[in-house]
Amino acid sequence: MARQKGIIKLQGTIGDVSFYKSKDGYLAREKGGVDGDRIKNDPAFQRTRENGSEFGRAGKAGKLIRTAFRPLLLKTSDSKVASRLTKQLMIVLQSDEDNSRGERTVSNGNLDLIQGFDFNAAGRLEATLYAPYEVSFDRAAGTASIDIPEFIPANSLAYPQGATHLKMVAALSEVNFENDEFTFNLAESADVEIGNVATGPLELDLAFNANSEEVLLVAFGIDFYQSVNGQMYAMKNGGFNCLALVEVDKFVQLPEN
Repeated sequence: MARQKGIIKLQGTIGDVSFYKSKDGYLAREKGGVDGDRIKNDPAFQRTRENGSEFGRAGKAGKLIRTAFRPLLLKTSDSKVASRLTKQLMIVLQSDEDNSRGERTVSNGNLDLIQGFDFNAAGRLEATLYAPYEVSFDRAAGTASIDIPEFIPANSLAYPQGATHLKMVAALSEVNFENDEFTFNLAESADVEIGNVATGPLELDLAFNANSEEVLLVAFGIDFYQSVNGQMYAMKNGGFNCLALVEVDKFVQLPEN
C-alpha cells in the first residue's frame, strides 16, 4: 500500500495498480490475491468456499433482522451495526449441530446467542436504563408485553444533556430466515418527563400471529426528546438512544403423546 502524492489524485485502476480514497487519504496498491475461478473449483480452497457460504448466510440473516426493525434503527443504530450483527450471527450459525460445515444455518443454531444484542454500541440499553422491566409473551394467544414498574426517571436513566422527555419503544418481529420474511408490530409509551417525580407503571403491548411457529424477536429501547414551547424535538445525539433484543424465542415442536 502506497500513499499518493502530488496535486492530482487518482481513483480507479491502471494496469495492476488500484488507486482509491480511504479515511487515511488517497492510496494505491497492487492487485493481488488468488484467481476467483480457482477459489470456486480448486479442492484446496474447500474450507474457503465453506466459510464464504456460511458468512453469506449470516450476513443475509443480519440484513433481514435489520430490515425488520428498520423503523426503529433509523434513530438507534450505529455505523457498524451490520458487521457486529453478522459477527454475532456467525457464532449462532456455528452452533448448528445438525448440519455439516458449509451447510450450517442461523435458524438451526442457538439463537439465544443474539439475545441482548445492542443495535447502538454507543447507547447500550443496560447502560441507559437502570429500572427493571419484564418481557412476557404467549404464542397461543399471539400477545407479548414489556412491563416497567414505577420508577423515577432522573434516578433511573443515563440521558443526554438537554433532554427533557423520553419515550419507551418496543417492537416484535416474527422472522423466517429461510423464506426471508418478517412481520413488524410497534408499541410506544406516552412522553415521559425526565424529573424526580415517579412515573409508571408502563406497559407496552405487542401482537403477532396466534400460534406462530416463527422465530420471535422482541426489541426494547428508549428515544430522548427536548420540549421547546410545547413541541417535542428528537435529540440529535443518537449516541444515547438505545435499542436491544430483549427476547429471542425459537418455536419448539413438542412430541405427540
